[in-house]
Amino acid sequence: MSSLHTNPARPVFYGYWIVLAAFVTQFVAIGMQNYVAGAFLTPMSDEFGWTRAEFTSARSIGQMVVAITGFLIGSALDRYGGRPFILVGTVILSLSVFALGSVQTLTQWLLLNGLILTMGAAMIGNLVVNVTLGKWFVRQRGRAVAVAAMGVSLGGIVLPPLATWLVDLLGWRDAWHVLGVGVALLTFPAAVLVRRAPEDYGMHPDGAAPEHMTEAEASAASLDYDNSLTRSQAMRTGHFYTLVLAFGLFQISVTVMLLQTIPFMSDAGYPRLVAASMLSLASIPAFLTKPLWGIWIDRYRPKPLAALGAAITGVSVILIVLSVQARIDVLVYASFLLMGVGWGGLIPLQEVIWASYFGRRYLGAVRSTAMPFSFAMSAAGPIIAAAYYDQVGNYDNVFLAMALCNLGSAVMLMRMSDRVSSKSVPSTPQQ
Repeated sequence: MSSLHTNPARPVFYGYWIVLAAFVTQFVAIGMQNYVAGAFLTPMSDEFGWTRAEFTSARSIGQMVVAITGFLIGSALDRYGGRPFILVGTVILSLSVFALGSVQTLTQWLLLNGLILTMGAAMIGNLVVNVTLGKWFVRQRGRAVAVAAMGVSLGGIVLPPLATWLVDLLGWRDAWHVLGVGVALLTFPAAVLVRRAPEDYGMHPDGAAPEHMTEAEASAASLDYDNSLTRSQAMRTGHFYTLVLAFGLFQISVTVMLLQTIPFMSDAGYPRLVAASMLSLASIPAFLTKPLWGIWIDRYRPKPLAALGAAITGVSVILIVLSVQARIDVLVYASFLLMGVGWGGLIPLQEVIWASYFGRRYLGAVRSTAMPFSFAMSAAGPIIAAAYYDQVGNYDNVFLAMALCNLGSAVMLMRMSDRVSSKSVPSTPQQ
């Protein structure tokens, strides 16, 4: 057992370095999966004669690839930690992004963007880093996950206009090349920082020394670990499927808006750079409010907070559609800002709720098992929206339907009962 404290006189809890690494890897992973694609939709579709549904299908395929990849590595993540997966994922992601600049056919696009790029992103993204953070933090879990998730929102602020500018300046092929190099430069240093769990190094969650921990803090950390549910136990609870459905409905509108906002706004007559800036506009409050969501999660019950975040997102999407139809620009901008507030809570609320309901010991296995179900739902959103556009010529009604999914998610989360203990679930072999 080794120590990660470099200065015994003034030790810094190593979990904070993992928060930093998670910030960077989520900036890259979610950025390459979702935030940059909209900048390439029009130029690539125009050059190759693809429909928007064909272009978008790569992201729908990608949603399932994320889920399958997560399922395959979930249990190993509990055993080995995230670092080996992030290192391998960085290689896969950087090479696949660079290779997108050489795409010539739809098949190549679907293979590279839908399959290989997404596989790499899944190995450095939400599941890997948030499961790791769930093991390093208990009492401050909400704040840790929220600060790390600010990397996602920063990607939304920086990457859509950056990708649009690169495409307009260099052409879409060289823009992919530049982004591929950037992935490698950012992610390799972050991967080196990641470690599996504090107990491996003689530490305790949240960095508390045993002699300084209050009885309540020690009890919370112990119960979180001892009452953890295995994959099989979790799947025999109603909470598992309620959370899968609720967060799947929450994420549908997010995946749709990330990919379709630029063409949606462009079709309404807004310049491409202004359209791209709407994602940045939404990402600013998502970035700024994440620490607040984190503090609230640690102080109050996360379940009603998650319902509030889903409701805010649903209402904002409805306002976006109506204000764009009426060309009320001030309301358009305000609606995207409001949507960002709802988005700000999604990742920290989701990760904390899963960890609080099922514990941290087998969190990788439990979360990865849920992913195929919830991602199958969110994968359908972008392709349905694009197919609707190809048939009707606008996005209005399908966007409103996605907003209703958010409102349905809010109702489900509010009606959930409290977590169950592992003692109330029949024991099974560890998985």
